[in-house]
Amino acid sequence: MSAQKRLLILGGTGMACDLAERATEMFAGTLDITSSLAGRTDNPRIPPGNMRTGGFGGGPGLADYIKKNAINLVVDATHPFAATISANAYDACLVTNTPRLILSRPPWALPPGAKWMEAANIADAAAILPSFAHRVLLTSGIGGIENFAGLKDIHFVVRLIEEPKQPLPLDDYSLVIARPPYSIEEETRLLAEHTIDTMVSKHSGGEATVAKIAAAIKADVKIVLIARPLPEPGDRVESIDDALEWLESQI
Repeated sequence: MSAQKRLLILGGTGMACDLAERATEMFAGTLDITSSLAGRTDNPRIPPGNMRTGGFGGGPGLADYIKKNAINLVVDATHPFAATISANAYDACLVTNTPRLILSRPPWALPPGAKWMEAANIADAAAILPSFAHRVLLTSGIGGIENFAGLKDIHFVVRLIEEPKQPLPLDDYSLVIARPPYSIEEETRLLAEHTIDTMVSKHSGGEATVAKIAAAIKADVKIVLIARPLPEPGDRVESIDDALEWLESQI
């Protein structure tokens, strides 16, 4: 019987946990799985198998971890906007000659007639709001929120998973603390209670937060989606099943 191969899943997403769960069952005795979490939330979903938390120290640090821990395979299942760790994974796997797969959920497919536009980045999203928005549901996370500082005549309803550690740099805002998934009914009620006319979100895709898109379309709320950063080169899939097939081919 051949020795176990070692898989490192760069996680922090629901898809990463789902992959760890299914791969643990499918490749029991064949694959030793370690999931890595960035440690940005206090109560993350814990995947089965080994787990580590925190950064690696850039691409060189990740390459060193791969070599020291005899990692044979890497799946980058991080958030579509986690550009830095994905770039580090590309560099580290290239240097160590480690097979790597990107597992990334597909973007949302908005129906014809929906009032939506795509901004190139978070700064562009902030720049276009004053021309039409008055009450904005901001669901793009705390990273880059300073881009919305100084915008006048806009009330922001900022939804976060956890309470921020310090006041946000916004002139006029209120906080909503909630953890996905959300239902369409919950999202519709949130939009109505705060009389939202515009929603800003990263174009993340996925089922956990798609209800906000459906609710905004239903309520005739304008949607500003922040475009994803360009992905790193390499093998790429959009489903757990395809990721498992890739792992099977490597094993």
